[in-house]
Amino acid sequence: MTPTPYMPSFLQRSPYRVNGYTFYMVRVEKGSFVMGDDTSDHGDEKPAHRVTLSADFELAEYPVTQGLWQAVMGAEWPKTHFKGADRPVECVRWDDAQDFFQKLNEWYRGSGDYGNHPGHFCLPTEAQWEYAARGGRYGHFFAYPFSGSNRLEEVGWYEENSHWETKPVGHKMPNALGLYDMSGNVFEWCADWYGDYSAEPQTDPAGPDSGSSRVYRGGSWFSGAGNCRVALRGLAGPDSRSYRLGFRAAFVPQSGLARGHSFG
Repeated sequence: MTPTPYMPSFLQRSPYRVNGYTFYMVRVEKGSFVMGDDTSDHGDEKPAHRVTLSADFELAEYPVTQGLWQAVMGAEWPKTHFKGADRPVECVRWDDAQDFFQKLNEWYRGSGDYGNHPGHFCLPTEAQWEYAARGGRYGHFFAYPFSGSNRLEEVGWYEENSHWETKPVGHKMPNALGLYDMSGNVFEWCADWYGDYSAEPQTDPAGPDSGSSRVYRGGSWFSGAGNCRVALRGLAGPDSRSYRLGFRAAFVPQSGLARGHSFG
């Protein structure tokens, strides 16, 4: 997939190639941030609290596309509503995403790269997702309500500009880390069970141990601007499907340290 011309000059991204399809993962360096929003009308975004992520990780620069899904799974996802290889895959349950990662990790463990860079692909935690959406260690310089801008139309597809459909990924501006489509286009599943925030500082939070609903983040093509904010939380049963809901891959290195950057 050809990147758009809006990439930050300091972007740290690494290519992965599965069954002829190349996708890129962006390094997210460890750090701390304030998660949540005390000014929000949504009570589940409160209290805002300090979160520390103690290890680097990687996050895909785009949500999982239909092209990547087919490369990993060996077939198109038949339930996708808006067809197109460069559009996000959607109508995926939380468990469908786990099936995808099982296949992707099987491929990766058999690849020549695994020995030099051991780790596994998975959904990001809710904290990892929000930290990355805010710009990671650079986020405190901006404090944008959306991922990469104060103006949603610059970075996201939502109800005002989507023409009521998903769009090919990577055609809006990225955030400070070089991550695209984190506000709008499709909501994205996270790993966590849904639960209330704590006011106490947290290190590497991963949500409750159990629950009835999983978290999703990011807004969609169907959403109003207020529902595309980086602090917004959504919840749905893990067996839920929606043509507004997809997912994005994270990579957690076994050593806790992401590899050196590559420009593909």
